[in-house]
Amino acid sequence: MTTENNLSENEENKISTEVSQEETSDKKVSGNEAVQDEDSEGLEEDHLNNDISLANALKEMEKIINSSDAGENSKQFNLLKEKANHLIHDEVEDKKHEYVDGGNAPENFSYEHPMQSRFSALVNIFKEKYDAFQKSQEEEQKKNLEHRQNIIERLKNLYTNSEPGTNLFKSIREIKEDWSNAGQVAKSEFKILNNNYFHHLNQFYQMLDLNKEFLEQEYSHNLEKRQHIIARAKELENEPVIQKALNELQYLHKLWKEEAEPVAEEFREKTWEEFKEISNKIHERKSELSASIEAEQNANLEKKNKIIAEIKKLSEPGENPNHNYWQNAIKKVEDLRSEFLKTGSVPRKLSNQNWNEFKVTLRGFNTTKNSYYKSLKGSQQTNLEEKLKLIQTAKDNMLSEDWEIAVPLFKKLQEDWKKVGHVPKSMTNKIWDEFREACNTFFNNYREKSNVSTDNWKENYKNKKELLEELKNVSDEEGSIEKIEQIKTAWNNIGKVPRDKISINSEFNRTLREKLKLNKINELELKEEGLSENQLTDKARKIKNQISDLEAEIVKLETNLSFFNNPSRENPLLRDTYNTIDDKKAHLESLKQNLHSIIAGE
Repeated sequence: MTTENNLSENEENKISTEVSQEETSDKKVSGNEAVQDEDSEGLEEDHLNNDISLANALKEMEKIINSSDAGENSKQFNLLKEKANHLIHDEVEDKKHEYVDGGNAPENFSYEHPMQSRFSALVNIFKEKYDAFQKSQEEEQKKNLEHRQNIIERLKNLYTNSEPGTNLFKSIREIKEDWSNAGQVAKSEFKILNNNYFHHLNQFYQMLDLNKEFLEQEYSHNLEKRQHIIARAKELENEPVIQKALNELQYLHKLWKEEAEPVAEEFREKTWEEFKEISNKIHERKSELSASIEAEQNANLEKKNKIIAEIKKLSEPGENPNHNYWQNAIKKVEDLRSEFLKTGSVPRKLSNQNWNEFKVTLRGFNTTKNSYYKSLKGSQQTNLEEKLKLIQTAKDNMLSEDWEIAVPLFKKLQEDWKKVGHVPKSMTNKIWDEFREACNTFFNNYREKSNVSTDNWKENYKNKKELLEELKNVSDEEGSIEKIEQIKTAWNNIGKVPRDKISINSEFNRTLREKLKLNKINELELKEEGLSENQLTDKARKIKNQISDLEAEIVKLETNLSFFNNPSRENPLLRDTYNTIDDKKAHLESLKQNLHSIIAGE
C-alpha cells in the first residue's frame, strides 16, 4: 500500500484506545448481565424444585421431546429430568418408610415406581434427539466457520487488494452485516476467529487515512447507529418487565461493539458516556427486581412453613384418634401437599432446608398414621370374631317363624353389627355378604308368611277373643271343669294372632289360672272322676310329653333373650316374651304337680 492509505500513528493510537476502552466497558456491562441471567436461571431452578408435580414434570418433558427444536432445550429438559428423578426417589423412600414402619425388614423392600418406566423412556428418547441435534450443530458450525473465515478474507482483501473505484463504504457495510448475520461456531474456535476479524477491521480503518471522504461517511453512519441505539436504550428505562429490558440492553451493547464503531473523535466519548449512563440506570433496576423477588419468595416461605406446621399438627392427634380422624387427616394432608407444591419458590439459601423439612414432616405423618393402623390389626381380628358370631346366630335363626322372638332378634343383630368396629379389609365384603344374605332370607320369609297369614290371624284373634270372654264367664258350678277343658282345647287349636294383639295370650293364661284356683281343680283331679288305671297311665304319658315340650319351649325363649345386651323386662320389645315365659313356667309347674299326683296315686 502507498503511504496515502495509512492513518497517522497518532490517529491509529486513538482508534485503538477507543476500541480498547469500549470493549472493556462492554465486557463490564455484559458481565453484569451475565450475573442477572444466572440469577434468573437459579430462580427458575428453584421454581422447579418446589412448584411442579411429577405428572406435570413428565408432561413438560414429553412436550419438549415432541417439539421441532427439542435439542435446543436441553437445559430446560435436564432441569425437569432432575426434578422428576428427585420426586420419584422421594416417593420410593416414602413407600420404604411405610414398609419398614409396618414391621418389615428394610432389605426385603422392593418397589418400582409406576412412573419410572415412562420417565426412563422420555430420558432415552431425548438423548437420541439431543445426539442428533449435536451432530447437526457440529455440521452447521463447521459450515459457519468456513463462511466466517471467507468473510475475514474478504475484509483482508478490501484493504490490501481492493481495485481502483471500489466503493469501500458499501463493501465494508456488506461485510459487517454478513458477519453479524453469520451463524454460530464452536466455542473453541470463536475467540480466535473473533479477534482475527476485529484485527483486520482495525487494519481496514487504518488504511482509510487517504480516503477522508469515506472515513467521514463511515463516521457519520456509525454515529447514526449509535444515536438509534441510545434512543432505544432510553425507551428501555421505562420497560415494565425488568428482565426484558436487561436482555435487550445486552443485545444493544453487541450492536454498539460490532456495528457502531468508530465515530468522529468529538462524538466518541460523549456518545459512549451517554449510552453507559443509560445502561447503568437500567442495571440499577435489578435491585427493584431482586427486592420484588425477595419479598415474594419470603411470602412463599412463610406460607410453606405454615403448611408444614399444619401437617405437624395433624400428626399429633392427641388421645384415642379414630379411623374417621385419620381418614379426614389423610385428605387434608393431601390438599396441603398440593398447596405446598403449587406455592412458588423460596429464597435459594433456604430452598433445600424448606423442602427437606416438608418431606420429613410428611414422612412423620405417615409413620404416625401407619402406627395407628398397625395397632388396629389386633382389634380388627377381635371385631372379626364378634361379627362371625353374629353371622352364625343369624344363620341359625334365619328360617325361624317364631316372629315374636325372631323379629326383635334380627333387629338387634343388625344394631350390634353396626356397633362392632372395623375388620381386616380382606374380609369386609365377604362377611358382610354372608350376614346380609342371612338377614335377607329371614325378612323375605317373614314378609311372605306375614302377608299370607294376616287375614287368618285376624280371624284367629276374633275366635280367641270369644273364647276368652267365654272363659271369663265360667263359674264354679257343676260341669265347670269340663267347660274349662273344652275352652282350653279349643284355644290351643287356634293359630297365631296379629303381633299387635299378641297380649291376648297372656290375658288368657292369667284368666285360666284364676279359674282353676277358683274351682280348686287341676288336672290331677281327673283321677277322682273314676278314670281307669289304663286311662290314668295314658294321661301320665301325655302329661310327660307336654312337660318335655314346655321345657324345650322355655329353653328356646330364654336362649333367644340371651342374645340381647340388656334383656330386661323394661325393654318393650321383650315384655311380651317374659310374660309368655312366665305363663309357660306356671303351666309347667302345674303339669309336674299333676304328674306327681298321678304317679303317687298309682
